[in-house]
Amino acid sequence: MTELKKLLSIYLDLYLHQIIISGARTKEGASKIRIRPVIMKDKLYFQCTSTVGTKEIHENYEKEPLLEHIEGWITEDFRQLQLESELGSVNVLSSKKGKLTIKEKKKKKEGNLCDKPIRMEALSHNRKKRYILEEGKPVEFLIDLGVMTSDGKIVHSRYDKFRQINRFLEFIEDILPKLTRDREVTILDFGCGKSYLTFAMYYYLHELQQYDVRIVGLDLKEDVIEKCSVLAKKYGYEKLTFCQGDIASYEGVDRVDMVVTLHACDTATDYALAKAVAWGASVILSVPCCQHELNRQIHNEVLAPVFSYGVLKERIAALMTDGLRAQMLEQAGYDTQILEFIDMEHTPKNLLIRAVYTGKKKENKEQLRTCLDAFGLHPTLERLLKEGGREA
Repeated sequence: MTELKKLLSIYLDLYLHQIIISGARTKEGASKIRIRPVIMKDKLYFQCTSTVGTKEIHENYEKEPLLEHIEGWITEDFRQLQLESELGSVNVLSSKKGKLTIKEKKKKKEGNLCDKPIRMEALSHNRKKRYILEEGKPVEFLIDLGVMTSDGKIVHSRYDKFRQINRFLEFIEDILPKLTRDREVTILDFGCGKSYLTFAMYYYLHELQQYDVRIVGLDLKEDVIEKCSVLAKKYGYEKLTFCQGDIASYEGVDRVDMVVTLHACDTATDYALAKAVAWGASVILSVPCCQHELNRQIHNEVLAPVFSYGVLKERIAALMTDGLRAQMLEQAGYDTQILEFIDMEHTPKNLLIRAVYTGKKKENKEQLRTCLDAFGLHPTLERLLKEGGREA
């Protein structure tokens, strides 16, 4: 038995919380695998949830077959494994050649574990979904923002917001291998608004994951910035600051590791993306909103009958906007995906652009030009990237 399988065999039991396997080496197949124990018909299994595009595929394994699969995944298909258990934690990094770096941190002695029947009941297959920020565990900023009650219960009318926050943290979890632990990590949140997700980012990265992180939230509304600044001070979040200002003119930092832009309206998203590219940010997470610019420009004789319906023209223009943004980021050296942020039933503004810098520029200039000319489009992001000298 290999060192990895021998170690994991200790943790694959009732007291496992979860295993996250991330950092896919290729775009084909799953981008992430989440593993958790479940009890079905009084027998222990391990449910593997593979994220493939916007879909999730569930498979259940017994312990020994799962050990074989995990070893194959981490040596061939993925770069990182993170395990959390009542017994301890394990972090595994896999090099290009499949060489593993394994770190283990033990937590509790066996005598401190909960009774087996209680744990089995908790793992029953019909249990509620486990979130990164769990129900029943009070989190101060969620209480102050009206999402949780003081005893950790989710306010019924804010449950969608709770799910959205956790979904966003899952995207953060996926890109953790791209964030260094060797120095302070700087994150900018453009158009932070009431800052639900800004506070969640800081709490998750600094308090739960122990990253040395500095987060700056930027918004135009002075009253919002004042309120968020007071809350950050109240929680003792020393490296979480809020500034009033415009995305296009912001020059407050020289180096940025991650740029977040959530529902920045229309071309404000383009200015944020262009800033991120100019800084050479390692990660970009953007949920665009109100894509009006191309709706005013778009025309095509073949699709003219369809464009005569305003709502269809608006939706097509919005999809074109985000698809072109993704391709331009690919052109600038980013591995880019468009993912579903939250279910369509909650909001139509549900797409997230996730871009991770690789330095490998996509040769798509001619294809982009053909597409833009076919629909008479002149996107702001194209102009900004040209002005910044970042066009491929």
